[in-house]
Amino acid sequence: MDRLKQKFFEKSSSLKAEIKSLAKAHGSTVIDKVDVSQILGGMRGIKSMLWETSELDAQEGIRFRGNSIPQIQEKLPKWKNGGTQSLPEGLFWLMLVDEIPTAEDVAWLSDEWEKRATVPRATFDVLNALPMDTHPMTQFIIGISSMQSDSIFAKRYAEGMNKSDYWDATYEDAMNLIARLPALASFIYRRIYHDSNHIKPDTNLDWSGNFAHMLGIEGEDFKSLMRLYMLIHADHEGGNASAHTAHLVNSTLADAYLSYAAAMGSLAGPLHGLANQEVIKWIFEMCDSIGTTKPTKEQIVAYVNETLASGKVIPGYGHAVLREPDPRFIAQKKFAEEFIKDSDYVNIVWKLFEVVPEILGGLGKVKNPWPNVDAHSGAILVHYGLTEYSFYTVLFGVSRALGVMAASCWSRALGLPLERPKSVNFTWLKNQIKND
Repeated sequence: MDRLKQKFFEKSSSLKAEIKSLAKAHGSTVIDKVDVSQILGGMRGIKSMLWETSELDAQEGIRFRGNSIPQIQEKLPKWKNGGTQSLPEGLFWLMLVDEIPTAEDVAWLSDEWEKRATVPRATFDVLNALPMDTHPMTQFIIGISSMQSDSIFAKRYAEGMNKSDYWDATYEDAMNLIARLPALASFIYRRIYHDSNHIKPDTNLDWSGNFAHMLGIEGEDFKSLMRLYMLIHADHEGGNASAHTAHLVNSTLADAYLSYAAAMGSLAGPLHGLANQEVIKWIFEMCDSIGTTKPTKEQIVAYVNETLASGKVIPGYGHAVLREPDPRFIAQKKFAEEFIKDSDYVNIVWKLFEVVPEILGGLGKVKNPWPNVDAHSGAILVHYGLTEYSFYTVLFGVSRALGVMAASCWSRALGLPLERPKSVNFTWLKNQIKND
């Protein structure tokens, strides 16, 4: 260890121990209307931003404009050719204007995104220049960033756009970006896993159905799954890392491409969107360790306890806000019960649902022992042949654009200011506690 690194290690280790001690002794002490645990704990739970498109309740889960997931599945239009799932186009419409769209509205929006869906040739050239083993999320972020040269907001801002028109330019960028994401994501998938054997879009399909088609996985069930997947991952209020990142960056008047690329950097973290690949990876490892894809409940209990004993977490369980099973998990479970209840991996997910909450709850330290959205998605994707789990977070990213872009339009329409919280150092914090 070099001299500077050694000195930093010693200083940081000492302060880390002091912070831990102070948090334990004074975590509930209130300073300037927030408590010490919130200052030290990532601003958890502090109500400090407007987010119009959705809200998250600890007991009931996500609500889009007041509508739960079961309610939007009932109210929003479905694919015209007998699809079983509501179309994400309808959810975007709902989040943007707070109205349940008609089938005609959704058809118009689907057609509009089709018109805007052409990805610049330069973006594909940039991606083709990357090493093939570059992580799909890294390629996705680079692809989004490369399209920034097409930003209408950036162009009009440079020309002297009036503040009252910021929303208009943001809307155009948001619509173009959302329209292009399935083509961008499927290009990355086919490039990495299918020798760049790309598939042309099917202009007769909806946004999600065409995405499924371009991935190369056919069948109406998989198209229905993509509609469901895009629907339930679209938004989760503004405080989650990816949404908050987009909000923060967009508040600087960076355009939709730059702010969404930044958001995807957040989504790529293991404590956020990358968790969906960690879940199925852990399940694969469990099956390899046990020696079967049909483990008994007792074998699963033993492996879960072994994982916990090694100091690791059970991926897909727990949530920063939710204190009940994630309704997004339940929605996927219902889909699997209808279409693929005989899948080995799906049945493992269901057995985990039966045993993990009880085990975690028995530890006495876990606030939320229930499954989140990531606990189920991988098993379903594996069943349909999308086994390349390093790509799963890209799917999440395509969906999350719907909520974040709708919210960005609102932020610019309302003229929300540059986000700028006040930071403090540890000496200041200690002095405030001492003075109090």
